[in-house]
Amino acid sequence: MEREINKFHALQLFTDTFSAETVHLTNEAVGIYIRLLCFAWTKNTKPFREIDAMRICQCKTKECEIAVMEVLREFFIVDKKNDDFIFTHKRLVQEHEYLTDKYKKRSMAGKKGAMIRHSANGKSLTPNPNPNPKPNKIYDEHFEELWKKLEIRRGSKFKAFQEYWKLDKHTGCTVGDILSSDEIATIYNAQQKGIEDKFVPHFSTWLSQRRWENDEKREESITIVQKMEKLGYVFRHTEANFDYFKKDGIEYKIDKYDKDHIIHRVE
Repeated sequence: MEREINKFHALQLFTDTFSAETVHLTNEAVGIYIRLLCFAWTKNTKPFREIDAMRICQCKTKECEIAVMEVLREFFIVDKKNDDFIFTHKRLVQEHEYLTDKYKKRSMAGKKGAMIRHSANGKSLTPNPNPNPKPNKIYDEHFEELWKKLEIRRGSKFKAFQEYWKLDKHTGCTVGDILSSDEIATIYNAQQKGIEDKFVPHFSTWLSQRRWENDEKREESITIVQKMEKLGYVFRHTEANFDYFKKDGIEYKIDKYDKDHIIHRVE
């Protein structure tokens, strides 16, 4: 059974928010609040009892208990379970759920990356126990679906598969985490439309260079080609700043960066 990642040693303190919310408190109350936050975090933000709060704050006098209860009522959600009052902190719960989801996704992406690296090195991994064995295939169904949708398939399929599931060192995500297979195929096919096959980049290169984040001029150029084809013009080639078309045996050209898209006859 997969181990759940749910305990984090570090608690991120948003200092601006914390200072604004506690500016009215005494130093004693601030210390009590910090102790209760740390205690809740070590318990994975699960509800804790009033008696636990008093114990962690080392209350030995009635005045201390009153001070702790004032902090609990102001900053924690109060509920009742059986005969005990229990407390939770809304922001801590949200942060804990966010980190749990984040590290679980990162762990899954790391496992995929390890499988790819071992496959590339000719090594094999000891299979994880799985009640539903999967076919022993190099490519998973997500990538196979994407590969079939590409209108032009240039370069190594295996290299493209590696780039597709490669973990980005800055974001901790893969291409498959950022975009769906439909989105990737649609953008790639649109960008390669009207380009000669020999100038189409390898799909692995396109992925590694994040070319789905292309500039607006290229997207506008694609729109012009599509618009002209709907009017019956046949796209011929691109040269310098011009797209060349042909209709009824006559050649025409359009400056890609001309906002008016004026059609010029080629003499």
